[in-house]
Formats: sequence, C-alpha cells, structure tokens
Amino acid sequence: MSDSTAATHEAQDWFDLDSDRLHEECGVFGVFGHPDAAALTALGLHALQHRGQEAAGIVSRDEHRFHAERRLGLVGDHFSDARVIARLPGRSAIGHNRYSTTGETILRNVQPLFAELDAGGMAVAHNGNLTNALTLRRDLVRAGAICQSTSDTEVILHLVAQSRRPRIIDRFVNALREIEGAYALVALTTKKLIGARDPLGIRPLVLGELDGCYILTSETCALDIIGAKYIRDIDNGEVVVISESGVQSLRPFPPQRMRPCVFEFVYFARPDSVVQGQSVYEVRKKMGVELARESLPEADVIVPIPDSGVPAAIGFSQESGIPFELGIIRNHYVGRTFIQPTQGVRESGVRMKHSANRSQVAGKRIVLVDDSLVRGTTSLKIVKMMRDAGATEVHFRLACPPIKHSDFYGIDTPEREKLLAATHTLEEMRAFIGADSLAFLSVDGLYRAMGYDGRDDLRPQFTDHCFTGDYPTPLTDQMDATPRQLSLIAEAS
Repeated sequence: MSDSTAATHEAQDWFDLDSDRLHEECGVFGVFGHPDAAALTALGLHALQHRGQEAAGIVSRDEHRFHAERRLGLVGDHFSDARVIARLPGRSAIGHNRYSTTGETILRNVQPLFAELDAGGMAVAHNGNLTNALTLRRDLVRAGAICQSTSDTEVILHLVAQSRRPRIIDRFVNALREIEGAYALVALTTKKLIGARDPLGIRPLVLGELDGCYILTSETCALDIIGAKYIRDIDNGEVVVISESGVQSLRPFPPQRMRPCVFEFVYFARPDSVVQGQSVYEVRKKMGVELARESLPEADVIVPIPDSGVPAAIGFSQESGIPFELGIIRNHYVGRTFIQPTQGVRESGVRMKHSANRSQVAGKRIVLVDDSLVRGTTSLKIVKMMRDAGATEVHFRLACPPIKHSDFYGIDTPEREKLLAATHTLEEMRAFIGADSLAFLSVDGLYRAMGYDGRDDLRPQFTDHCFTGDYPTPLTDQMDATPRQLSLIAEAS
C-alpha cells in the first residue's frame, strides 16, 4: 500500500466508523411470472441494501428477449426511477446487490451476469464466494474461455456453457458439482427461475409467494417489503426450478448436515428477518443476555454502538438490570465518502456520523455493547469519544467471540494478521482500544443464544470458522496463495 493510499484509508476511518465492520458480499432476489417483476425486484433489493452498497443490477425477461440494467451505487439512486423500470419489461426478473470480495468494483462485475448459450440465454446472480474459482478460471482460460469480468460468478456461466447435457437445468447442476465454497444462486432462463444453495447451506436463500407467483431471495425482509408470504428456506444442497408448472425440487448432492453462516445472526441479516426459523432480533437480544451472564461489570448505564449493537445491548440491560440509554447518536444522513483535506478536520469529523449524547454519559460508568470487533480502529475512537464526553469508566463488551480467522465464503475480512484478536491477547486488545475492561461472548454462549446447549457432540451446527478456525470446505485457491480474498483478474493473468 502506498503512503497516499494509506492516508486515504486513515481519512476514511475517521469519517466512517463502519469502515472497521465486516461486510457481506451481496443479496439476491428473483421473481417468476408477475407482471410487475422488475418493480418488485427493485423493492426487494431496497430491503436487501444492507447486504451490499457498491452496485446493483436487474435482469428481466419478456416474451422476446432479456433486458438488463446494472449500476454502480445504491439501489435507490437508480432503480427508483420509473423510466429505468420501464426498460425492464417482462414477467420474470432477478436482481443483485453487490459488496465485492472477489473482483473490482467496476461495471463489468455488476451482477446479474448474462450470457447467450446454445441452449438459450441465462442470467445469474450469486451471494457468496467460491473457494476454487481461481483454479477453475485458470483451467477455463487455458481451454479457450474468454472472461469478461473478474467476478467468480462468471465461472458458473462458463461451466454451464461447457456442459454437454441437453437440458439447461442439467447443465446448471453439472456446474454446481464443479464449484466449492459458499453460494446462494438465482438464475433466470427463457422459461425458468432457478435457485440453488450450497451443500452446507452457508449462504441463505428463501422461497416466498405473491399473487400466486414465486419469489427467491436472501432474506425474509425482502418478502415483507412487497407483502409476499414466506413459504420456507431452501434446503442446503437443494436446487429449485420454478416454471409455469410450479416449483420442482432437486437434490443433486449427498445429504449433509447443514452449517449456515453464524454471522447472519451476529451481524449480516436485518433484525426483522427470520433466519432458519428464528427471529434475528430475538437471537441478538439473547446474545446480549448471555454476554451479561458471562461478564458483567459494575456500571451505571448500558450504551449500544448504533445500529448493530442495539439488540444485544437491550438484552444485556434486561438481564443485568442496568439502564439502557442511547449514549451515542448516529446521523444517518452523512455520505459515506465525505473526506476533508486536513487531519485536524478529519479527526473532528468522526462526530458527523456518531456523536456522544453527553447527558447520558457524563459522570457515569458505562458499558459499550457492540456486535463484533475486527481491527479495533473503530472501537478505540468510540472509547475516546465516551471519555471526552465525561464517562468515568468505559467497559467494552462484544456480543460475539473474538474473530481470529479470515473468511473465504463471502465475508470481507482483513488478512489474519490485521485481525486484532488474532495477534493480541485480551489484555493487549483492552489496552489498544483504551477501555477499562474488555470481554467477548464465548462460543458456548453464542450457541446458547441460538438455542443450542453448546455441547461438543452437537457442535458445530453453524459455519463458525472466523472464531474457531474450522473451515467446512476445501480452500483450494488458498493452498498456493496468501490467505486473503484474491482479485481473480490479478491472479489469472
């Protein structure tokens, strides 16, 4: 990293306290057979905006051909325009919100990706990360494939194109047999909407219904926004084919124990979503309850770090009996990329997005509750903010275990050496962020919050490698590479 690049990142850290957060790769949405398919897809993507803010795209299909609109930026910046929706005719559509973990943030990487195959056109949108995409891509390029993006999703289209099976659904399944890692896919063909979830169910996908038409999406909150009914979760390893004949379920993989990503409960899913039959909001409150039972300091007030720490802080307050107060106020109307030119102005600019509510903090012993700690740069700034506002003691509590390992399944995590918990002891972390005490929820406590007793013979029920180092699939692309989420175009060249 150059000095200028490092300075830019430092400036962004001061202005955007979300810069030290984990980010999910994307959200997907698909609808089949509805006259307002594109408009419904845009609304669904609005509800899934938290899963990716870099880009959004929609591909629709009418009686004659496919139509695509793909844009960099937020859904509302582009797809609230009726003229854009009018350019997406047809009764079926799929959409995608992007946060890149493989491939650059450029228009050619914005999904859904589309290709004309000899069996007809196909558009694909992908949530997750393929752990053997680089290896597959190299083989495809050597065999003559011409890649036009740096996204791992394009590998799936090439695999479908190379299959010799006569039916496109069989080609699609053949492609799935070649890929490893985490995926929730929606694909649109001339006559079908297809959904697929990886064999371990790491990434989420649900089925809904509106006006007799079926919908596939990443979270139930996207069904709620359009008034659709939730039917069920797509099972791990399941492929669903939606056509005029209804919904067909295929099970092309041997049965395996499901291991959904634990971070859907910890951070990624919207609080009003239901994941694997459980309210995300209620689970996060229970994480706060378990955290209070494990590590309760003497304090006067519980303060959530907004917005992600709020449910856990409520649970912590209810269990401990210590009052809950909004000691930090978040301004939701500050642009993410606003940067001032001088360091002095940058440092005061942290208060543009998060500011101390001095009346609830001054003269008090406070417990700050957040969902996770990554590099720690955000945490130290918030601790300093609370001390500057007059807090006499600042205790920091995290409603998940220490993040010690990088992710390769669609979560944008730093390299392991940049994860604070991977390189520091608990006391060193406490000193780094400047808190009077620091504690994390235990792995057992996390499982108890999700309804499991934490016994070793029942664990893992989830993909929890960021805490435990237990990666559930092969990491083929990482065997000869630095353990980071790689740019495919750089490695394939």
